[in-house]
Amino acid sequence: MKIAYFDCFSGASGDMILGALIDAGLDFRKLESELGKLKMSGYRLAAEKTTRKGISGTKFSVSADDSHPERHLSDIEMIIDQSDLALEIKTGAKTIFRNMAEVEAKIHNAESGHVHFHEVGGVDSIIDVVGSLLAISMLGIDEIYTSRIPVGAGFVKCDHGLLPLPAPATLEFLKGIHVYESDIDSELVTPTGIAILKHVSKSFGRTPEMKIDSIGYGAGKRELTIPNLLRVWIGRTEKESSYERDEAILIETNIDNTSPEVLGYAMERLLSKGALDVFMAPIFMKKNRPGTMLSVLTAPDKLDDVLPIIFAETNSIGVRYQRLERRKLTRESFTVDTSFGPVRVKVCHLDREKKSVSPEYEDCREIAASRGIPLREVYDEARAAALKIISGKS
Repeated sequence: MKIAYFDCFSGASGDMILGALIDAGLDFRKLESELGKLKMSGYRLAAEKTTRKGISGTKFSVSADDSHPERHLSDIEMIIDQSDLALEIKTGAKTIFRNMAEVEAKIHNAESGHVHFHEVGGVDSIIDVVGSLLAISMLGIDEIYTSRIPVGAGFVKCDHGLLPLPAPATLEFLKGIHVYESDIDSELVTPTGIAILKHVSKSFGRTPEMKIDSIGYGAGKRELTIPNLLRVWIGRTEKESSYERDEAILIETNIDNTSPEVLGYAMERLLSKGALDVFMAPIFMKKNRPGTMLSVLTAPDKLDDVLPIIFAETNSIGVRYQRLERRKLTRESFTVDTSFGPVRVKVCHLDREKKSVSPEYEDCREIAASRGIPLREVYDEARAAALKIISGKS
């Protein structure tokens, strides 16, 4: 599987994404030809070698006659729909612009369809969004991962005046993403750049396991105290497999003064708030006091939802947590018909081979309780029905 990792040590913007992919081996002329399918005029593209603090990279730029028109979302969607681009590129580009419209609408207390795109409505932003999707497709990249995102400080000047950094739109897109503070007094991440990365990336954080084939550097416009470059690593995973990848956070706390009933209730609340798993283990704490270690596995964007419950429902005064990479079997869910009624079933695959078939417990339990029959009888019939469907697909 071909993968890419965007190393955002100096931030990211739309033109830096394209510069990095061109620098990593994308044919600029072929990209330019594909972008010609947008049927826009009055602009010129360039990809030129340059250096930032002694490191060579590619500066991608768009010179346009009308660089900052006030377009609505419908105007941009019309440009995309009237193009000769592939359907998946059109769909992806419109999704990114719709996401940007929703963010702008929230910031300005307006409806997304009525938002005026200023900086992100120009030809350069349309080229950046569509071009990035085209570049990823042309390079044959299957999955994309991105590093943690550094945020700058200070203010940036735009059509609305001076705005604090990160810009409000950028900050909205950074929700759920691991960020860290930089001492650079400049805009490091643009709304267009993070909107693109959030749409295409599977996760933001650790470097994925890969065998690197090529590296590219996309140069930013300004000179900073560090190299103003976005670096992309392109390579392949060591083993082709059907594993799904994601990140999770494991939260742990040791508790010795909370009753089992309260811990059981805390588990229910944590799972209802989106925790992936909650489990407990008996432990001996200092002074040989028996206690319980509460462990909560959650998605990174659910951390702020989960922590208040731990502190509210237990006597914990502190937790520890760590970010983990996960590998999961590919899953599919469907509903089967049984003589007792419909039952949902989950099937897991490893390298396209069936690994397990699991009828949904809640469905089977409800049927067994309402009909007064053994749970195993419902479970076995649902599993047999699922296996029959799977064998028919083979």
